[in-house]
Amino acid sequence: MRKYLNIGVLLSVLWLSACQQRVWQPEVQLSESDLPVNKTITVNAVAETTIAPYREQVTAKMSEVIGTAPAELQKDDYQSPLGNFVVDLQREQSQPLYGAPIDLSLTTNGGLRVPVPQGKVNVGTIFELMPFENELVVLTLDGNMVKELFDFAASTKIAPIANATYTVKNGKATDILIGGQPLNLQRNYTLVTSDYLAGGGDNMSLLKKALKTEKVGLMMRDAILQHIRQLTAQGKLITADTTTRVTVIP
Repeated sequence: MRKYLNIGVLLSVLWLSACQQRVWQPEVQLSESDLPVNKTITVNAVAETTIAPYREQVTAKMSEVIGTAPAELQKDDYQSPLGNFVVDLQREQSQPLYGAPIDLSLTTNGGLRVPVPQGKVNVGTIFELMPFENELVVLTLDGNMVKELFDFAASTKIAPIANATYTVKNGKATDILIGGQPLNLQRNYTLVTSDYLAGGGDNMSLLKKALKTEKVGLMMRDAILQHIRQLTAQGKLITADTTTRVTVIP
């Protein structure tokens, strides 16, 4: 009886399905045109009226001056004023939120899109410097992972690191000091970086092996904005620690 009943239900469902009208699905059609996007295009008055108030608000926010840089901060191989400035502030801004000292801080040159210009620095400049919606995370790495990280930095030249010094010899990192102490392969270290790099971005798949990943609760861009605002409130300029962190032996 149960068998007959199931077959009957199945046939009913199939019959009803066959009788249902086909649901309309929009079809996307794309085509190319040679319409130039320039001042010859007539302004759409309705669109302009709608957008104008938002444009004014965004322009006002992006134009806010938050600090002054006595010299341009640029990025370069291994270490640079811009790279050092960002990794140092990442560590400084994250530690109070993390609630404990953080051993290292890391970013990559690819994530720093423009220099910090000499002179007045506004919010818009920081959005250009850091246009990505990345947040800061603290990774726990064992000593061997940290050694692998420094070897990566030594060979690629793209990864500024805070609170450490090392020597590059034959493409490998040697004489690694963290907080002034030699790298100890037997202990674990904490590292603050972006969730993008923690996920293996910029070929940093080694970070995916982290023993622990903890969110700081702060976006990278917000950390930069907050740090510059704090400098300005303290009467300080936007400058970077440019003491030698990486020594390269030809």
